[in-house]
Amino acid sequence: MSVFQENRVVMDFYFLLIPLIAAVSYSLTLFLRHYALKQNLLDVPNARSSHSAPTPRGGGVAFVLTYLFFMSLAFWAGKVSGAVFLSSAGAGALVAVVGFIDDHSHIAARWRLLGHFAAAVLVIAPLGRFPVIHWAGFDLDFGWIGCAVAAVYLVWMLNLYNFMDGIDGIAAVQALTTCLAMAFLYSVTQHNELILAPVLLASCVAGFLILNFPPAKIFMGDAGSGFLGVVLAGLSLQAAFKQSDLIWPWLILMGVFIVDATFTLLRRLIRGDKVYEAHRSHAYQFASRRVGRHLPVTVGVALINIFWLLPIAFCVMRLELPGLIGVLVAYIPLVLIAIKYHAGALEEAV
Repeated sequence: MSVFQENRVVMDFYFLLIPLIAAVSYSLTLFLRHYALKQNLLDVPNARSSHSAPTPRGGGVAFVLTYLFFMSLAFWAGKVSGAVFLSSAGAGALVAVVGFIDDHSHIAARWRLLGHFAAAVLVIAPLGRFPVIHWAGFDLDFGWIGCAVAAVYLVWMLNLYNFMDGIDGIAAVQALTTCLAMAFLYSVTQHNELILAPVLLASCVAGFLILNFPPAKIFMGDAGSGFLGVVLAGLSLQAAFKQSDLIWPWLILMGVFIVDATFTLLRRLIRGDKVYEAHRSHAYQFASRRVGRHLPVTVGVALINIFWLLPIAFCVMRLELPGLIGVLVAYIPLVLIAIKYHAGALEEAV
């Protein structure tokens, strides 16, 4: 069997699983919605909300449980290593538990942060030694400093995912498009061993998205958004620890969230705002208020990911475009969009 045929068999097998896994996730989401309505577990709009009607919350638990279940099956069947299982399912479960408790009874910020860094350790520790970075003809060995930077990256990614989960469907669409894009890129570059986890996560999120797509019938909550952030960041590090230049397509494909959240945070820090307080000053939030609906913004994120970021990531992986150049090319228009939509600006000033 040729490499191409082997690739096709692998991809066909994985994509046959999507309907089954998505159906399980959808069923759990539907159950959680009925439970939330019955128990009056609703996200009631306030001055900092981007929605206008009380909406059931906590639906992210559906794709969390589905992912953990099928990832456990994959580990039991020998499809993923113990290191990958622990750094993905273990860290994701810890963050989801912290988020679930915070959704139902507030946890002090310092304890949340401690839980987040503990999850970062769970991601990094099983992966082994930090990889040597090959850049501009040099081999850069960062050792434990690289691991510390990776931990900060993980914590930032899971928190920015919380920040960006502010309008219907946007966080789920970002995860779905990123994972399917990476599965495609792994397929065309013969990294078959890395395909399973992103396809599994995409399948789980797809089932939830049916009820979260604008207008959302249920929200994912901090348990779901934090889980997505740490798992996506963990998958990017798993790839990077295997082959250091595989980090670049992940950074490119997650560019919309990285640029909006980071630009907004920096602008609020410079202004002296309390960055841990809730706000509605992300670019995507200003954009949704400008058009008066969530749907165009959420669809816009999907289109950017598919028609702008994916081709650049493809050039990095297949056409030898330097990764850093690819990130810069991808991010410059995203920064301009953030500026256009006043990311980080005072709400009353726009």
